[in-house]
Amino acid sequence: MRQFRVWAPEAGAVRLRLDEATHPMRRNGGGWWSVTADAGQGARYGFLLDDDPTVLPDPRSPRQPDGVHAASAVHDLDPARWTDHGWTGRQLAGSVFYELHVGTFTAAGTFDAAIDRLDHLVALGVTTVELMPVNAFDGTHNWGYDGVLWYAVQESYGGPDGLQRFVDACHARGLAVCLDVVYNHLGPSGNYLPRFGPYLTDGHNTWGQSLNLDGPGSDAVRRHIIDNALRWLREFHLDALRLDAVHALVDRTATHLLAELATETTALSAHLGRPLGLIAESDLNDTRLITPRAAGGYGLTGQWNDDLHHAVHTAVSGERQGYYADFGSLACLAHTLTHGFFHAGTYSSFRGRTHGAPIRRDLIPGSALLGYTCTHDQIGNRARGDRPSAYLTPGQLAVKAALVLLSASTPMLFMGEEWGARTPFQFFTSHTDPAVAAATAAGRRAEFAEHGWDTDDVPDPQDPATFARSVLDWTEPTREPHARLLACYRALLTLRKARPEFGDPWLDRVWADYDEAGRWFVLRRGRISVVCNLAEDEAVIPVHGRVLLAWAPATESGAGTLVSGHSFAVLEEGDGGGAVVTG
Repeated sequence: MRQFRVWAPEAGAVRLRLDEATHPMRRNGGGWWSVTADAGQGARYGFLLDDDPTVLPDPRSPRQPDGVHAASAVHDLDPARWTDHGWTGRQLAGSVFYELHVGTFTAAGTFDAAIDRLDHLVALGVTTVELMPVNAFDGTHNWGYDGVLWYAVQESYGGPDGLQRFVDACHARGLAVCLDVVYNHLGPSGNYLPRFGPYLTDGHNTWGQSLNLDGPGSDAVRRHIIDNALRWLREFHLDALRLDAVHALVDRTATHLLAELATETTALSAHLGRPLGLIAESDLNDTRLITPRAAGGYGLTGQWNDDLHHAVHTAVSGERQGYYADFGSLACLAHTLTHGFFHAGTYSSFRGRTHGAPIRRDLIPGSALLGYTCTHDQIGNRARGDRPSAYLTPGQLAVKAALVLLSASTPMLFMGEEWGARTPFQFFTSHTDPAVAAATAAGRRAEFAEHGWDTDDVPDPQDPATFARSVLDWTEPTREPHARLLACYRALLTLRKARPEFGDPWLDRVWADYDEAGRWFVLRRGRISVVCNLAEDEAVIPVHGRVLLAWAPATESGAGTLVSGHSFAVLEEGDGGGAVVTG
């Protein structure tokens, strides 16, 4: 026998539809309804509200074999399939993240196919795989941020059993797994939650209606979110969650949802005996997110740092449009690498106001900030979804990698970045509702038109070719110039792991020198200097030392070190020794 429960506080009657039978449910406290019935693995079920004959899927459905519009299925993971009993987890400090989209990481687009590529990540030096959202969405392919049934795993990826196999395979290789979860909105197709109760408010954010986190009935909505997060960590053995766009969570209660989630995650971590992480995505530069609870913060483990991406990207590429306007100088790059945020109580011309707050470098380590040269957003939210490899030289890509991978931040790579993949990563959907599909395509074009892009350059997200173009080409890493860049990434991550200077997370022990006119930049970590020539022509940079690693040959000069254009060299103070040159 199995108990079925559902929260439907405004319903006068609720019935369980289980296979071909209907079972009246009894009202419990707090708007919950329940009934006990005999149901085995795979049994189809849903709920009938009042006199409506429509069978609705379970808001906490564990599986949707026939899509988000169909009935739910009873599903329990098989505990005998876990082999990771000795897994002790990984802390954030010292980690190297790798963000991937299951549907485009391989041609098959499944968890099982992704398992076959895990050894590549281990050889690269990755410690943590970060999955873009895998919760159930409408259609067969999607970025994942249109999820509507948060407890179910997308069937086209392999469903819940596929995710279990993937996590277990990662742990067997020493890889932790972080999952991207979206609690700030629901997708436009297949969202039946408002029929059950006040899950949403009249307020809107960029992507849709806001979640009800502080209004009448919000206690159950908050519980829906927190229980979902804990389920991923407990039942699927995940090690961390990446919380999407937390700035869009509207919560005016005394204890913010994020603080409450951090408290419960800490308790679960103690019970499981392994570290569990919560990593926020936020554009607020709000240090409260990663300030410890004892110091008045929310106590999250870390957060994505777009300022570092912008500072590195603009310094190397020269792009200045949109939110890049305030970035680009080497002074900006130096400040961001040594202080974490660039906008920290400073004026943002893009926002037209003062933005952010400074990080207390004696309290918050740089490892709490995830740094990256690109992400799914920074690529996919360009009109053509073109990667930096489409418009930068291999040397420029190597310079960007050196600045991020040898910084005090926790580095994160986006799939294919390590070999300069030429496949784009475009925004794609497969909504089954024609009206939603048309609105998505039109909205995408309008959004880019506002920012001055040619709308003819914006691919139709519903076109299957848009999705197909975004699939990685795994023949590239064996060919030049990709193989050389891949070797460089591996060498950088090997050096990061080998030398304690690069594992030091404290920002107040990071220094930078630069010459705006000469276009050179030096990142100093203890006795080691990461010397970068951002100009096209070779230059003598006034730093001496033994070459530990270089993109192109770097030679001693009386005034310093001669570094090729669009290149870097890692130097250690002292004499003697040999260089590792990646090309």
